[in-house]
Amino acid sequence: MWRASLPMYALPEMAAANAALWAAVRERLEAAGIAALPALLSPAPAALPGAIAPGTLFSQMCGYPLRRLYDGQYRLLGTPLYDLPGCGWFAPGVPGHCSFIVVPRTSPTETVEALRDSRFAVNGFDSNSGMNLPRRLLAPLAGGRPFFSQVIVSGGHLRSMEMVAAGEADAASIDCVTYGFCALYRPDLVAALRVVAETPTSPAIPFITSAGTPPETAAALTRILGAEVPEALAGLRIATVLPPRPEAYDAVLVFEAEAASLGYPVLT
Repeated sequence: MWRASLPMYALPEMAAANAALWAAVRERLEAAGIAALPALLSPAPAALPGAIAPGTLFSQMCGYPLRRLYDGQYRLLGTPLYDLPGCGWFAPGVPGHCSFIVVPRTSPTETVEALRDSRFAVNGFDSNSGMNLPRRLLAPLAGGRPFFSQVIVSGGHLRSMEMVAAGEADAASIDCVTYGFCALYRPDLVAALRVVAETPTSPAIPFITSAGTPPETAAALTRILGAEVPEALAGLRIATVLPPRPEAYDAVLVFEAEAASLGYPVLT
Protein backbone atom coordinates (compact mmCIF):
# COMPACT_ATOMS: atom_id res chain seq x y z
CA MET A 1 0.00 0.00 0.00
CA TRP A 2 1.34 3.36 -0.98
CA ARG A 3 1.61 6.22 1.51
CA ALA A 4 1.18 9.95 0.86
CA SER A 5 1.89 12.82 3.25
CA LEU A 6 2.60 16.55 3.20
CA PRO A 7 4.41 17.08 6.51
CA MET A 8 6.41 20.22 5.88
CA TYR A 9 3.62 22.81 5.82
CA ALA A 10 0.84 21.27 7.86
CA LEU A 11 -0.86 23.89 9.98
CA PRO A 12 -4.34 22.66 10.91
CA GLU A 13 -5.72 25.58 8.92
CA MET A 14 -4.02 24.14 5.81
CA ALA A 15 -5.47 20.64 6.08
CA ALA A 16 -8.18 21.21 3.48
CA ALA A 17 -5.75 22.68 0.94
CA ASN A 18 -3.23 19.87 1.47
CA ALA A 19 -6.02 17.30 1.11
CA ALA A 20 -7.21 18.98 -2.08
CA LEU A 21 -3.76 18.71 -3.63
CA TRP A 22 -3.51 15.00 -2.85
CA ALA A 23 -7.05 14.39 -4.13
CA ALA A 24 -6.19 16.06 -7.44
CA VAL A 25 -2.91 14.13 -7.76
CA ARG A 26 -4.61 10.86 -6.78
CA GLU A 27 -7.35 11.30 -9.37
CA ARG A 28 -4.80 11.70 -12.14
CA LEU A 29 -2.67 8.81 -10.92
CA GLU A 30 -5.73 6.55 -10.97
CA ALA A 31 -6.51 7.73 -14.51
CA ALA A 32 -2.96 6.67 -15.43
CA GLY A 33 -3.69 3.16 -14.13
CA ILE A 34 -1.85 3.36 -10.80
CA ALA A 35 -3.71 1.45 -8.10
CA ALA A 36 -3.67 0.93 -4.31
CA LEU A 37 -3.52 4.66 -3.65
CA PRO A 38 -4.41 5.96 -0.18
CA ALA A 39 -7.62 7.92 0.03
CA LEU A 40 -6.17 10.36 2.58
CA LEU A 41 -2.84 11.89 3.51
CA SER A 42 -1.05 10.33 6.45
CA PRO A 43 -0.67 12.59 9.50
CA ALA A 44 2.54 14.60 9.75
CA PRO A 45 5.06 12.77 11.99
CA ALA A 46 6.35 14.41 15.15
CA ALA A 47 9.98 13.82 14.13
CA LEU A 48 12.01 12.82 11.11
CA PRO A 49 11.79 9.09 10.37
CA GLY A 50 14.85 6.87 10.60
CA ALA A 51 14.50 6.13 6.89
CA ILE A 52 12.21 6.98 3.99
CA ALA A 53 9.72 4.11 3.89
CA PRO A 54 9.75 2.13 0.62
CA GLY A 55 5.99 2.68 0.31
CA THR A 56 6.33 6.48 0.27
CA LEU A 57 4.67 7.57 -2.95
CA PHE A 58 4.26 11.30 -2.44
CA SER A 59 5.73 13.55 0.21
CA GLN A 60 7.83 16.65 0.82
CA MET A 61 11.13 16.77 2.67
CA CYS A 62 13.71 19.39 3.70
CA GLY A 63 16.80 19.30 1.50
CA TYR A 64 19.32 19.09 4.34
CA PRO A 65 18.16 15.76 5.81
CA LEU A 66 17.63 14.47 2.27
CA ARG A 67 21.34 14.94 1.61
CA ARG A 68 22.69 14.19 5.09
CA LEU A 69 20.43 11.32 6.18
CA TYR A 70 18.56 9.84 3.24
CA ASP A 71 20.89 9.72 0.24
CA GLY A 72 19.86 6.89 -2.05
CA GLN A 73 16.42 6.51 -0.45
CA TYR A 74 14.37 8.91 -2.59
CA ARG A 75 13.67 10.37 -6.01
CA LEU A 76 12.96 14.07 -6.46
CA LEU A 77 9.63 14.80 -8.14
CA GLY A 78 9.93 18.57 -8.49
CA THR A 79 10.62 21.81 -6.69
CA PRO A 80 7.76 24.21 -5.91
CA LEU A 81 7.93 27.95 -6.46
CA TYR A 82 5.92 29.56 -3.66
CA ASP A 83 4.19 32.89 -4.06
CA LEU A 84 5.30 34.13 -0.64
CA PRO A 85 7.83 36.71 0.59
CA GLY A 86 11.37 35.33 0.68
CA CYS A 87 10.74 32.86 -2.13
CA GLY A 88 12.27 33.30 -5.57
CA TRP A 89 15.02 31.64 -7.55
CA PHE A 90 18.07 29.84 -6.21
CA ALA A 91 19.36 29.37 -9.76
CA PRO A 92 17.80 29.42 -13.23
CA GLY A 93 15.06 26.82 -13.19
CA VAL A 94 15.49 26.11 -9.48
CA PRO A 95 12.97 27.72 -7.09
CA GLY A 96 14.51 28.90 -3.84
CA HIS A 97 13.66 29.97 -0.36
CA CYS A 98 15.44 31.57 2.57
CA SER A 99 14.87 31.85 6.29
CA PHE A 100 13.93 34.93 8.26
CA ILE A 101 15.77 35.74 11.46
CA VAL A 102 12.98 36.90 13.76
CA VAL A 103 12.95 38.67 17.12
CA PRO A 104 10.10 39.95 19.31
CA ARG A 105 8.32 42.95 17.83
CA THR A 106 9.36 45.05 20.84
CA SER A 107 13.02 43.98 20.77
CA PRO A 108 15.57 46.76 20.20
CA THR A 109 17.64 44.37 18.04
CA GLU A 110 18.23 45.68 14.53
CA THR A 111 21.06 43.47 13.24
CA VAL A 112 22.21 39.87 13.41
CA GLU A 113 25.41 41.02 15.11
CA ALA A 114 23.34 42.35 18.00
CA LEU A 115 22.08 38.82 18.72
CA ARG A 116 25.45 37.75 20.13
CA ASP A 117 25.02 36.09 23.57
CA SER A 118 21.24 35.87 23.12
CA ARG A 119 18.97 32.82 23.38
CA PHE A 120 18.26 31.21 20.01
CA ALA A 121 15.42 28.76 19.28
CA VAL A 122 16.08 26.10 16.64
CA ASN A 123 13.40 23.73 15.38
CA GLY A 124 15.96 20.93 15.11
CA PHE A 125 19.61 20.34 14.26
CA ASP A 126 18.53 18.39 11.17
CA SER A 127 16.83 21.45 9.65
CA ASN A 128 18.19 23.43 6.72
CA SER A 129 16.08 26.53 7.36
CA GLY A 130 16.28 26.47 11.15
CA MET A 131 19.92 25.44 11.60
CA ASN A 132 22.00 25.07 8.44
CA LEU A 133 21.19 28.42 6.81
CA PRO A 134 21.59 30.52 9.99
CA ARG A 135 24.81 28.62 10.75
CA ARG A 136 26.20 29.78 7.39
CA LEU A 137 24.93 33.32 8.00
CA LEU A 138 26.55 33.51 11.44
CA ALA A 139 29.82 31.72 10.67
CA PRO A 140 31.72 34.86 9.57
CA LEU A 141 30.56 36.67 12.73
CA ALA A 142 31.18 33.90 15.24
CA GLY A 143 34.96 33.94 14.88
CA GLY A 144 35.21 30.25 15.73
CA ARG A 145 33.47 30.71 19.09
CA PRO A 146 29.91 30.15 20.36
CA PHE A 147 27.70 32.97 19.18
CA PHE A 148 24.68 32.46 21.42
CA SER A 149 24.41 32.11 25.17
CA GLN A 150 21.91 29.29 24.67
CA VAL A 151 20.49 27.30 21.75
CA ILE A 152 17.07 25.84 22.59
CA VAL A 153 15.57 23.02 20.53
CA SER A 154 11.89 23.85 20.06
CA GLY A 155 10.83 20.88 17.93
CA GLY A 156 9.20 22.94 15.18
CA HIS A 157 9.18 26.31 13.43
CA LEU A 158 5.76 27.19 14.81
CA ARG A 159 6.94 26.50 18.34
CA SER A 160 10.09 28.57 17.74
CA MET A 161 7.93 31.50 16.66
CA GLU A 162 5.73 31.10 19.74
CA MET A 163 8.79 31.01 22.00
CA VAL A 164 10.19 34.22 20.51
CA ALA A 165 6.81 35.95 20.72
CA ALA A 166 6.46 34.89 24.38
CA GLY A 167 9.97 35.99 25.35
CA GLU A 168 11.14 32.40 25.97
CA ALA A 169 13.81 32.90 23.28
CA ASP A 170 15.36 36.04 21.83
CA ALA A 171 15.49 34.98 18.19
CA ALA A 172 14.93 32.12 15.74
CA SER A 173 15.43 31.29 12.08
CA ILE A 174 12.11 30.55 10.39
CA ASP A 175 11.60 29.11 6.92
CA CYS A 176 10.06 31.93 4.90
CA VAL A 177 7.31 29.63 3.63
CA THR A 178 6.27 28.71 7.16
CA TYR A 179 6.42 32.39 8.08
CA GLY A 180 4.26 33.26 5.07
CA PHE A 181 1.62 30.71 5.94
CA CYS A 182 1.58 31.92 9.54
CA ALA A 183 1.08 35.46 8.25
CA LEU A 184 -2.01 34.17 6.41
CA TYR A 185 -3.43 31.91 9.10
CA ARG A 186 -1.94 33.17 12.37
CA PRO A 187 -1.51 36.92 11.86
CA ASP A 188 -1.53 37.66 15.58
CA LEU A 189 1.57 35.51 16.03
CA VAL A 190 3.40 37.16 13.14
CA ALA A 191 2.38 40.58 14.45
CA ALA A 192 4.31 39.79 17.64
CA LEU A 193 7.52 39.24 15.64
CA ARG A 194 9.89 41.27 13.50
CA VAL A 195 12.30 40.15 10.78
CA VAL A 196 15.83 41.52 11.23
CA ALA A 197 17.68 39.57 8.52
CA GLU A 198 17.42 36.95 5.82
CA THR A 199 19.70 33.93 5.45
CA PRO A 200 21.31 32.84 2.18
CA THR A 201 18.91 31.30 -0.31
CA SER A 202 18.82 27.54 -0.90
CA PRO A 203 16.70 25.35 -3.18
CA ALA A 204 13.09 25.17 -2.00
CA ILE A 205 11.81 22.09 -0.18
CA PRO A 206 11.10 19.48 -2.89
CA PHE A 207 8.38 16.94 -3.44
CA ILE A 208 9.78 13.42 -3.26
CA THR A 209 8.95 9.75 -3.68
CA SER A 210 10.73 6.64 -2.46
CA ALA A 211 13.70 5.32 -4.43
CA GLY A 212 11.64 2.15 -4.82
CA THR A 213 8.85 3.89 -6.71
CA PRO A 214 8.79 2.64 -10.32
CA PRO A 215 10.38 5.22 -12.66
CA GLU A 216 7.21 5.47 -14.75
CA THR A 217 5.16 6.26 -11.65
CA ALA A 218 7.67 8.91 -10.54
CA ALA A 219 7.58 10.40 -14.04
CA ALA A 220 3.77 10.52 -13.88
CA LEU A 221 3.94 12.38 -10.57
CA THR A 222 6.42 14.90 -11.99
CA ARG A 223 4.17 15.47 -15.00
CA ILE A 224 1.05 15.84 -12.84
CA LEU A 225 2.67 18.31 -10.44
CA GLY A 226 4.18 20.32 -13.27
CA ALA A 227 1.15 20.74 -15.48
CA GLU A 228 -2.07 19.07 -14.36
CA VAL A 229 -3.10 20.40 -10.94
CA PRO A 230 -2.57 24.19 -11.00
CA GLU A 231 -5.72 25.03 -9.03
CA ALA A 232 -4.84 22.67 -6.20
CA LEU A 233 -1.28 24.03 -6.11
CA ALA A 234 -2.57 27.60 -6.04
CA GLY A 235 -4.50 26.74 -2.88
CA LEU A 236 -1.11 26.21 -1.24
CA ARG A 237 0.38 29.40 -2.73
CA ILE A 238 2.47 27.38 -5.20
CA ALA A 239 2.86 29.21 -8.50
CA THR A 240 4.42 26.24 -10.30
CA VAL A 241 6.45 23.09 -9.75
CA LEU A 242 9.67 22.81 -11.75
CA PRO A 243 11.28 19.53 -12.84
CA PRO A 244 13.79 18.08 -10.38
CA ARG A 245 17.38 19.28 -10.37
CA PRO A 246 19.08 16.95 -7.86
CA GLU A 247 22.49 18.62 -8.16
CA ALA A 248 21.04 21.90 -6.86
CA TYR A 249 20.68 20.37 -3.41
CA ASP A 250 24.46 20.04 -3.16
CA ALA A 251 24.18 23.64 -1.95
CA VAL A 252 23.00 22.60 1.51
CA LEU A 253 26.21 20.62 2.03
CA VAL A 254 28.30 23.46 0.60
CA PHE A 255 26.81 25.79 3.22
CA GLU A 256 27.70 23.25 5.89
CA ALA A 257 31.27 22.94 4.64
CA GLU A 258 31.69 26.70 4.37
CA ALA A 259 30.55 27.21 7.96
CA ALA A 260 33.01 24.55 9.13
CA SER A 261 35.84 26.15 7.17
CA LEU A 262 35.08 29.40 9.02
CA GLY A 263 35.42 27.60 12.36
CA TYR A 264 31.69 27.31 13.08
CA PRO A 265 30.70 23.67 12.41
CA VAL A 266 27.94 23.63 15.02
CA LEU A 267 25.25 26.24 15.59
CA THR A 268 26.00 27.31 19.13
